[in-house]
Amino acid sequence: MEKSILDIIKKRVIIIDGGMGTELIKYGLNKGSCPETWNIENKKIVKRIHKSYFEAGADVILTNSFGGNRIRLLSHGLEDKMYELNFTAAKIAKEIKPEGKFIGGSMGPTGKFLKPNGEFTEEEFEAAYAEQAKALTDGKVDFLLIETQYDLQEALCALNGAKKSSNLPIFVTMTFNRTPRGFFTIMGNSVSQCIKELERQNVPVLGTNCTLDSSDMVDLIKIMRQTTTLPLIAQANAGKPKISDDDQVTYSQGIEDYVSYIPQMINNGANLIGGCCGTNPEYIRRIVEIIR
Repeated sequence: MEKSILDIIKKRVIIIDGGMGTELIKYGLNKGSCPETWNIENKKIVKRIHKSYFEAGADVILTNSFGGNRIRLLSHGLEDKMYELNFTAAKIAKEIKPEGKFIGGSMGPTGKFLKPNGEFTEEEFEAAYAEQAKALTDGKVDFLLIETQYDLQEALCALNGAKKSSNLPIFVTMTFNRTPRGFFTIMGNSVSQCIKELERQNVPVLGTNCTLDSSDMVDLIKIMRQTTTLPLIAQANAGKPKISDDDQVTYSQGIEDYVSYIPQMINNGANLIGGCCGTNPEYIRRIVEIIR
């Protein structure tokens, strides 16, 4: 019987993979095109990226389904392919998963806003997340990760929707900006407000990803740990993205600087550590070396 990821979190630090989008761009994904289509058109490359993260020492890889909800797929005219894109994302990851490793079903934000700031209702958000969660669950992921949420209200819609169609553990990560008053989401949600509300919903694991580099993430994890006893996820960006003269995206934080903050991140209370935008298998390999 394979152990649940929730059992293993209690025993040691878990390593999650790094950036998927960054790697797909390296292999030729065009700016503005839909990364999830590669689950059908370029399966071998998606598989190769997943494999490279497992080989680097990751315990967990996240499916290539970050933008796979119906609302987000609408902008690419791919809403009718929602189930296929997500189910295949899970299947690809499952095919190369070594024993004792895990797959998280990635569920990113819709990119839209709820009324009155936007045009969507909570019911519409819930429905979009419910069907994405079902497709990933049918594809046999080990848990769902509702990630990069910048609006607590949307995160709760995602959670309610996912619970309607999946019995898997559901983890949630919010994304915060550093301000002179502390860390807040772009919708003005504070760290304590997010944690309290997610705890009330019985989320087993929560945390933060994206936006911040690893030095800022160290401080944010410390604050989160003071507010909750739940396992915490930390997935920092490799700094801020910059567009070079030849139209390439580079990130402001080099690998040495990035990984130098990992021990402190663990000391401050992170239980699951991975990378976000700008990180690659080499970042994960270095994190694994530091932790082991």
